[in-house]
Amino acid sequence: MSSQASSAGRDEAKVRRKLVETGDVDVMVAIRSNFFYTRTVPCELWFLNRAKPEQHRDKVLMIDARNVYRKVTRKIFDFSPEQEQNLLAIVWLYRGETGRYLDLVAGYCQRMLTEGAACFTMKDDNDEMVEPLPDFLSALTSLRSYFDPFLKTLAKDAPHTEPLKELDDAIPMFKADAEAFRKTLSEQRVAWGQQNTTNGELKKAVNRLAPLAETSRDLVKQTELLYKLACRLIETCENDYDARTATPGRGRDITRARKAADEARALAVEQLKLVRYFWKQAHWLTDRFPEAELRDVEVWSSWWTGPEIEVNDWSLTPGRYVGVASEDEDEDFDFEEALRDIHVELEDLNAEAVQLATTIKKNFEELGV
Repeated sequence: MSSQASSAGRDEAKVRRKLVETGDVDVMVAIRSNFFYTRTVPCELWFLNRAKPEQHRDKVLMIDARNVYRKVTRKIFDFSPEQEQNLLAIVWLYRGETGRYLDLVAGYCQRMLTEGAACFTMKDDNDEMVEPLPDFLSALTSLRSYFDPFLKTLAKDAPHTEPLKELDDAIPMFKADAEAFRKTLSEQRVAWGQQNTTNGELKKAVNRLAPLAETSRDLVKQTELLYKLACRLIETCENDYDARTATPGRGRDITRARKAADEARALAVEQLKLVRYFWKQAHWLTDRFPEAELRDVEVWSSWWTGPEIEVNDWSLTPGRYVGVASEDEDEDFDFEEALRDIHVELEDLNAEAVQLATTIKKNFEELGV
């Protein structure tokens, strides 16, 4: 329901009072605007439960999730599956279902290791085996090879020298880092086979896997950099020396090789990001609930009793009790990806403008204007 229903006075307050006094209000979750197709305003999700255990009969769990969301389109937001699970984990701890919480943390760690292994071999949408990181290196090496005959004809102090050296220095480093990542990943997967899933041991596991998550982030940056260096080399050669003319018949080959390298880059980056993503989900939980027990988390969640709610005019707005949820700082903010999102949004707006203009024109024609 809209936020007004959980905070308005007079008759609405009387209804809330009756609901609270019955003990059937179980959980209140505040969510941001644009979560529903028919309403754009912020809302609260009401969870009522007539079978509440006696120890919770006079309590209401308040969760402020206004800054937990995934952007689907310019106008629609939702929860990712993992965001839903993390909110559920708070409820599980509230209800004393610790085992489900621990299973979720363990599942995130296992998923992280699985996605890491998929960086080296996995099945694509066509059920064919692909190797994201090795395939990217292969595609990049192939693209680089197309310029060898041409580059050998240039002077050592030519403008291409700097980007060529950067690329040739970066490729071996990337290979070494990818191999180290594979080795560490293999060791961690073996260690996980003996993993104890008690809370203390899982917290240690999350901390132990942190360097692997950071390595995956570094490999993302290296992958992006390698492709940019290759493109910079191509542009330098084409702009300054007209490489397409100097190497007859290779223009189309270079274009295809560049496209193949870009596709391989996108797949490798997407897969590498999943490694850190699932680690962050596990860390999100263990950082907020280190003892695997529900505790008041400032600006996130807390539970309140009927008398305490009465003092607040029977308000059931989570933000009134747990503060305003602050946005987590995104350490992995990708400026270029943000620009791509803006570009997509601009294209949507342009498409809407064209459609609107067509409708207006049609209406004018029907009016004989």
